[in-house]
Formats: sequence, C-alpha cells, structure tokens
Amino acid sequence: MPKRVKEPVQVYLDKADRVLLDRLAEEQGLSRAEVLRRGIRHLASEHDRGPLHYLIGIIDDPNAPTDASINHDKYLNEALEERLRQRPTP
Repeated sequence: MPKRVKEPVQVYLDKADRVLLDRLAEEQGLSRAEVLRRGIRHLASEHDRGPLHYLIGIIDDPNAPTDASINHDKYLNEALEERLRQRPTP
C-alpha cells in the first residue's frame, strides 16, 4: 500500500464492538485501524450500489419476478424509488 497522509480519528466503541474489532484484527492479521478502514470502504461500496445492482441481484433470488427481463424498467424504477425513500433527509 503506498504511503499516504493519514488523519487521526477518535472513535468510541462499546465493549462488544471493541471485542469484535480486536477479534477481526487478530483473525485477519491486520491492525485495528486497517480493519476500520476496510469496514468503512466495504460499507461505502454496499451503499453506493445503484438500482442496476438490484436488477443483477435478483437473478439469484428464487423469489425474483419472472418477468424481470420484460419489465426491467419498472423494476429499476421501483428500486430507485425505494433507494430515494431510504435516504436521510437533510
């Protein structure tokens, strides 16, 4: 990993989260800071998936609509509307 300027951040964890952080760091052979960095990146990648990801994801879903190939625009629109509803309001 290339050297980067890093900004210190203080985080308060309850006991259960601290135990989880320590266990993940130990199991992965990583520092606690690296576990937190990877967790943040993973959460961001999950959050940044758009409606197209929804359509791709339903391929493996046994409960997926059987007409997704025909009505894909409808399902994309529904996924986008749901995503917008879940957004926090400023």
